[in-house]
Amino acid sequence: MENLIAQLVRPEIRALGAYHVPDPAGLIKLDAMENPYTWPLELQSEWLEVLRGASINRYPDPQGQIVQDALREAIGIPAGQGILLGNGSDELIQLLALTVAAPGRKVLSVEPGFVMYRMIALFAGLDYVGVPLAAADFSLDLPAVLEALERERPALTYIAYPNNPTGNLFDEADVCRIIESAPGLVIVDEAYAPFTDHSFLPRLGDWPNLLVLRTVSKMGLAGLRLGYLAGPPAWLHEIDKTRLPYNINVLTQVTAAFALRHRAVLDAQTQAIRVERGRLFAALAAIPGVHAYPSDANFILLRLPAGRADAVFAGIKQRGVLVKNLNAAHPLLRDCLRVTVGMPQENDAFLAALVAENA
Repeated sequence: MENLIAQLVRPEIRALGAYHVPDPAGLIKLDAMENPYTWPLELQSEWLEVLRGASINRYPDPQGQIVQDALREAIGIPAGQGILLGNGSDELIQLLALTVAAPGRKVLSVEPGFVMYRMIALFAGLDYVGVPLAAADFSLDLPAVLEALERERPALTYIAYPNNPTGNLFDEADVCRIIESAPGLVIVDEAYAPFTDHSFLPRLGDWPNLLVLRTVSKMGLAGLRLGYLAGPPAWLHEIDKTRLPYNINVLTQVTAAFALRHRAVLDAQTQAIRVERGRLFAALAAIPGVHAYPSDANFILLRLPAGRADAVFAGIKQRGVLVKNLNAAHPLLRDCLRVTVGMPQENDAFLAALVAENA
């Protein structure tokens, strides 16, 4: 069997490790940028009644029209712009790669950034180009990005806005320069849009090569696995050809449409997370030896004293709190951990554990 695997599986795939998701059992889960809040009981009851009417014996609407309509009303997709739904934003990144994949084609993004841009490029047989961010504050190195665009001529360029895992929002004028200079599509990934007041969604149509990628996961609907891509219908028409039929299941469609009709509940939870983000950042900034980076997302990146990240991560976990250890993820993230903003009591537990382990 090993010989057959070696013959058939591409070498670059054999060299990979599968995406690892740690078991959070028994731990306060602050590692995955999830909304920690559930729905009020009365809303849960109303939702369950809606689910009773779902026709799970039938295939779902292939276009998810009820979800598209709900998104247009709740999110404000500009008139004249199309929507394409995906099984999470990961699937849409995959569809984009499959649409443009050809020998020698390239995907470009900045680093450290969302790892799926690189991984999915590799899966699709595309070359990946990563341009380092500025080491001091993780801002865009605009001259380096523009030079790479000219040199590499990427088919796809991804800009996360805000960026994951650093949490910062890149300069808007710099992003505009990238869109104007890119030879191919530019996808502004706004996964964390609920936690910032800045967006390129209203500017769809200003450039023919701009698409905006979003997800409902950070709104409190991570379990639905629903993402959406917005932009010129001509582009979405071509990308849609690589989508497998019925990719958004019936229960997801019904639930998403229901949740978006109750956007006020989700917005109230988002606001609570924003308030806690400010409190958590201030508390982290007051801990000696800890450097917290400003964030427009629902997580905070922090840098610990040199050589301490692995031990502190393990100690925090031993005390019952799971965060993300980024120490080995990228050279610019050495000594860094990332913590999701949870509920007040969860954040307090994390802070107590961090103080104890960082002493």
